[in-house]
This record gives sequence, structure tokens and C-alpha cells, in this order.
Amino acid sequence: MRMTELIHKKREGGALSAEELHFLIENYTNGTIPDYQMSAFAMAVYFRGMTEEETVILTQEMMQSGDTVDLSLFGKLSADKHSTGGVGDKTTLIVAPIVATLGGKVAKMSGRGLGHTGGTVDKLESIPGFRTELSPEDFLRQVQEVGVAVIGQTGNLTPADKKLYALRDVTDTVDSLPLIASSIMSKKLAAGSQNIVLDVKVGSGAFLTKEEDARALAEQMVSIGKACGRNIRALLTNMDIPLGQNIGNALEVMEAVNVLRGRGCEDLTEVCVALATQLVSLVQNIPAQEAKTMVEDCIHSGKAFETMKKWVSAQGGNAQALEDFTLLPQASCTVEVLAPHSGYLTAMDTRMVGEASVFLGAGRSKKDDPIDYGAGIVLQKKTGDYAEKGECLAVLYCNDSAFVPNAQRRFLEAITWGDTPNAKSPLIFGIVG
Repeated sequence: MRMTELIHKKREGGALSAEELHFLIENYTNGTIPDYQMSAFAMAVYFRGMTEEETVILTQEMMQSGDTVDLSLFGKLSADKHSTGGVGDKTTLIVAPIVATLGGKVAKMSGRGLGHTGGTVDKLESIPGFRTELSPEDFLRQVQEVGVAVIGQTGNLTPADKKLYALRDVTDTVDSLPLIASSIMSKKLAAGSQNIVLDVKVGSGAFLTKEEDARALAEQMVSIGKACGRNIRALLTNMDIPLGQNIGNALEVMEAVNVLRGRGCEDLTEVCVALATQLVSLVQNIPAQEAKTMVEDCIHSGKAFETMKKWVSAQGGNAQALEDFTLLPQASCTVEVLAPHSGYLTAMDTRMVGEASVFLGAGRSKKDDPIDYGAGIVLQKKTGDYAEKGECLAVLYCNDSAFVPNAQRRFLEAITWGDTPNAKSPLIFGIVG
């Protein structure tokens, strides 16, 4: 079998067999197939696509290209959630302790933030002492005892995907539906959970800006998950507006705590309840309405917050910081962004708001950039709100005032003004699965 034959077959619109896809992934992973040939194949897929069967097999081959996590210890209770990335997305910090409180075993690997999107690992590391590296034995032990553990991506999981994703990034083939779906799902399957809920973001702050594209991706990922024997659902959620009020690592920890203590903002609470509801429904094999009642009771009773404290403490974090926010990283400089004129905020480019937080030090432009855990933005107005001239739109937090002008400029550029409010968009566009 020769790689040139596979490139030609896909270029002409043919479907590769399981044997051919195994050859492709095995030999690319071990270095036998060079990058330039895999680049040609990725471009052929970009233009010709893949069948559903091809995509499932490709996903399985990438999953099996390295280590996999064995969560059989937890039977049918293992649970995971994945978000396609957004601004102000601290949902894991809220959903994980809720699901753990209600019987799920949340064994999760998360990433760091890059560009305008934040990362769960960075948010957790803003809690003093929190360790995002655990040995496999300690990881499983904590999930068994506490119900939840979240660590950085470790080991040799999906090396084929790591190589292929890096290649796609520099050959402009990222935006290929089967390659996106197989990339995401290979990591989720390798992580071992039986029950998976996907949060597929849609809008200006997401990598998919159109609902129809996000739905197509959700349907493909759910199809892959089911074909591989997992219980899986996907929610399409709105990322045309930052999620919640707080953007930035320690600031988002504070907001997550407020939701778990029953005093969080409406939009963040609604999305987190919806995600937790679907995951509890899968874990407990119960109707969604019954699961939703359990989730809401779990928040109002304070039990989910108690689980969050146990989780943070188990991973070396100072759980007292969840009740005394002064123990979290603080910003020495705060600046109000004032409305330049009166009017309605008819739109907010969420990507640009995320970029403004990066300018303040809350995120990274390159993967090795340091971040300021105390930096970020707290929104006072969001899309649909009315602001008088001179009224505060947001508060910028940083530890270097030289960062403020660029961040303020980018934030104001993100806002579209009008004389009348736009119709309110839903937070959840639909559920797949």
C-alpha cells in the first residue's frame, strides 16, 4: 500500500477502507509518512469530505494511536463534558461538582487557553495551591472518593491527532468537518468516559459562527460517539455574547462559586443547568426533566458547592479561597470603560472582547506566554442593554496600567450601537442526541 494511492483515491472522491485508514494513521504517527504527503491528504479531505463510516474509523484509529484511560472501575457512572471553546466559559467548574454530587464520576482532562478563548486548567490554577498534574493512581482515587478530578492533558493520548492538528493549522485545513469531529472525539474517547455531553458553541466568540455548521458538527460527533458505544448528547449554545459577567481566570472562579451558591447570573446559570441536566440524565438513565429537578435542588441545597470545596482541597487547592475571594489573585489596577454615547448595545463581537482580556494579561497569544491570573474584565452591560453616555460598560482588571489603552480600544470596537434593542437570542439553540 502506498500513500500516493490513498491521496489519489481521496482526491477523486473515493472512500478509504478500514485497512487503508489504519495504514494511514499508523505510518503517519511513527513518521513513515512525511508531513507533505499528509498535508496533501488533509487538503483532499477538505475538498472531498469523508463518509460517516470513514470518519468513525479515522476517529478510532487516532484514539488507538496512543494511550487510553481505563475508567471501567466506575462502571456506567463515568462522565465527561467538552466545550468547543468560548469567552467566559467556566462551565466545567460548575457542571463537574453538580454531576459528581448526583452520582457521576467526572474524570476529566482539560486544556489551557490560547488566543481569545480561556482554558479550564488556567482557571483552576488561579486557585492557590491547586495541582493540575496527578499520577494516574491519584487521579482515579480522587474520582472514586470525591467524584471529580480535572487535570491537564497528560501522557501519550492521541499522538496522531496532535501531529495532524498541528499540520492542519499551518496548511489551512482546520475547517474540515470530518477532521474537526474526529479530532475532538478521538480525545474524548481516549479519555475513557461512558457518558459524554458536548457543548458546541455558536457565534462570534466561537470557531463556528453559523448555527447550521455547529449543528452539522454536533450531529457528526454524536454519531461517532454512539458508533463507539458511548452515551452522548450535544447542546448548541450561544457564544454571540460572553457567557456570564466575568472574563479572566480568578474572576471566573469567583463567578462559578456564585452560581454554585445560588446567586449566579441568569445566562451562565441557565447554560450550566442545561449541561448538567443532560449529563445527569445520561449517567442515571433518567428523563431530562427529572434530572433538571435534581440539578436545581443540588445547587439550592448547597451540596454542589460543598463538593466543589472537597474537589479543590483534594487537588491541593486552598478551598477557603472559594469563600474568601481576597485569597485569590487580585489586580492592582481597575479601570471603568464608559459608554461614549447613549444607546442600546445591539451586538457584541465576543472574539474581540476575549482579545481585550488577552491584552490585559488574562490570556495567551502564544502557547508559552505567561498569564496574569488576576487580570480580566467584568461586564456591566451586555447585548440588549441600554446605556447612558458616561455609564460604565465594563471594568478592566490588570496589574500593568500600560495594558489598558489597547484593551479599552478593543472592547469598545466590539460593541455595535443602535436606537432600538434587537430581539433577544436564545442561549440554547437545540440538543442533538
